[in-house]
Amino acid sequence: MSWMEILSRAQFAFTVSFHILFPAFSIGLSTFLMIFEATWLITKKDKYLALVKFWTKIFALTFGMGVVSGIVMEFQFGTNWSGFAEKVGPVLGALFTYEVLTAFFIEAGALGIMIFGWGRVNKYLHFLSNVVIFLGVTLSAFWILSANSWRKCIYIMF
Repeated sequence: MSWMEILSRAQFAFTVSFHILFPAFSIGLSTFLMIFEATWLITKKDKYLALVKFWTKIFALTFGMGVVSGIVMEFQFGTNWSGFAEKVGPVLGALFTYEVLTAFFIEAGALGIMIFGWGRVNKYLHFLSNVVIFLGVTLSAFWILSANSWRKCIYIMF
């Protein structure tokens, strides 16, 4: 193994190790936000609203960092493992595209309402944006798990 291969694998290992923190945190946090906003709507207690407003900022930050590190990781598939990417690109490319569609179009659109909608939209529409984000995060996780599961099968078969 050449030193270039070692460096490219180390770079990818760093990126993956950094990236995995953000989607994992976002999946749990989107569930937390949805539950606590529903709790606020039911109980009308301000402490739940304060929790949701605070953690919405954290969610936006982790979502943004996950997007940025995920884009870097996508490029590294093509640059660090171009032979592998050429062989499995037709399948992994489609799965990653589905993930990007759910992450960017569903989550990011609803995230705008969730962040900037306080006091501008109906509180139930705001809650709906949280539900849409939760569904988008879940779909996004499904596509990534599908891609990783398929990739593991390819490794085992070959």
